[in-house]
Amino acid sequence: MPSITLSALSWSKPDGGHVFTDLDLAFGPERTGLVGRNGIGKTSVLNILAGTLRPSSGTVAIQGRVALARQILRAGADETIADVFGVTQAVAVLRRAEKGEASLEELETADWTVEERIVSALVRLGLEARADTLLKQLSGGQRTRAVLAAAIFSEPDFLLLDEPTNNLDRDGRRAVIDLLSGWRSGAIVVSHDRELLEEMDAIIELSSVGTKRYGRGWSSYQAARAVELEAAQQSLAHAQKTADEIDRKARALAERLDKRGASGTRKAAKGDMPRILMGRRKSNAEESRGKGVELAERQRAAALDAVTAAKARIEVLQPFSIRLPRTDLPAGRQVLAFDRVTAGYDPARPVIRDLSFSLVGPRRLSVTGPNGAGKTSLLKVVTGELRPFNGTVSVNVPFSLLDQSVSILERGETILDNFKRLNPGASDNACRAALASFRFRADAALQRVETLSGGQVLRAGLACALGGSDPPSLLILDEPTNHLDIDSIEAVEAGLLAYDGALVVVSHDETFLANIGIGTRLELSTSWG
Repeated sequence: MPSITLSALSWSKPDGGHVFTDLDLAFGPERTGLVGRNGIGKTSVLNILAGTLRPSSGTVAIQGRVALARQILRAGADETIADVFGVTQAVAVLRRAEKGEASLEELETADWTVEERIVSALVRLGLEARADTLLKQLSGGQRTRAVLAAAIFSEPDFLLLDEPTNNLDRDGRRAVIDLLSGWRSGAIVVSHDRELLEEMDAIIELSSVGTKRYGRGWSSYQAARAVELEAAQQSLAHAQKTADEIDRKARALAERLDKRGASGTRKAAKGDMPRILMGRRKSNAEESRGKGVELAERQRAAALDAVTAAKARIEVLQPFSIRLPRTDLPAGRQVLAFDRVTAGYDPARPVIRDLSFSLVGPRRLSVTGPNGAGKTSLLKVVTGELRPFNGTVSVNVPFSLLDQSVSILERGETILDNFKRLNPGASDNACRAALASFRFRADAALQRVETLSGGQVLRAGLACALGGSDPPSLLILDEPTNHLDIDSIEAVEAGLLAYDGALVVVSHDETFLANIGIGTRLELSTSWG
């Protein structure tokens, strides 16, 4: 039976920084979701399994064939679908055969069905393309589908997927979910997509306190973590109570020994006790005190270890919650209005055509539609970055945009400096308090943005945009959950739930949209262009 076993596996960065140590994991022919905070080593585990990364120590035992689906960040000028599938030479032989230029040896060994099988794999992911289709002609989402199709092409025993639904529209996400729901071999999936994780047979959590396996999908994982959080909080209360009791007993013991020593000193001063007996009593008292202190210190250290362990587990399990200043946006206030707007980059081929809608009060609007429908272009029209060809746009309240790169933040500045720049007049204490509510406490607020993970950058952006004394009444978000771990997504959700202004959100993440209380949808279509 196909299996993967990792034993005492460790991996460190080239600079020597440890990513994970002594990792023990086992995978069978089932669909397993691998979750954890960014930087914990999930992608590194996949690369080690695929053989593209060597562990620092430990062993990897694989029974069966594995296939890793890689994200294509850039496409070469001449790269084709065949390159992604690794069959470039096989397709070239067929092209020479069509022209009558293939040798006899090539004709005898030619794979005559390879193109048909490529098309079949692409169709499974909802992509209409051919082996010689250039990658540069495909959108980011279409390239992702091509990569996934290539991974299943060889029918591996283990499919390794790293954030497979990133950059996909709703139909693309559904194609991936449908693929995995019908997948009967092994799959190891690193993902923050909770709808996709619901299809898993098991979820393995990587955290700073180790690894833990949970049966079934996302909702079962969440329920189990809620029970664990309650148990961890009870353990913390018990450990803290134990530590306090040990301190109390240690103080009481010290007081008794002090009183006994003082009594002996008084008797000696009166001459009531022989000198040899007095010395023996003093020696016994010092020995008793030493043993008592040593015992108390051992017990106290054990109790503090229990406190530390409980706090560490709570830090992993604890939901993120914050309080934000109010915008007090009136329910009847018109925030945003489009009146017969046509916009795009080429007047002959507008991306948005004759669009009218309005957003009133603290309503929450999601802009959805397939890739290429003009969602990001619409946001640029709202912010004034893109001027419409026709129609009028009215933005009637202060707004802030958090795009995918969170460009409101200066990368070379600290989080604290960014907050002060975007919230002029705020005192240092107010800045610190606002950032602390987003978990940037003490020295964490002094980190430069360029050193942060993707989730930390977005959280810092939310803190700087919404944490001031006068937050904007309209917040605009462009695919905020791309490239974030689940803890970061839940932190963003908590921040947005605490926000009482209006929201305009572009996202394909249906779970995220539901969790932030989206009440209105604007569906765009590529047929407009």
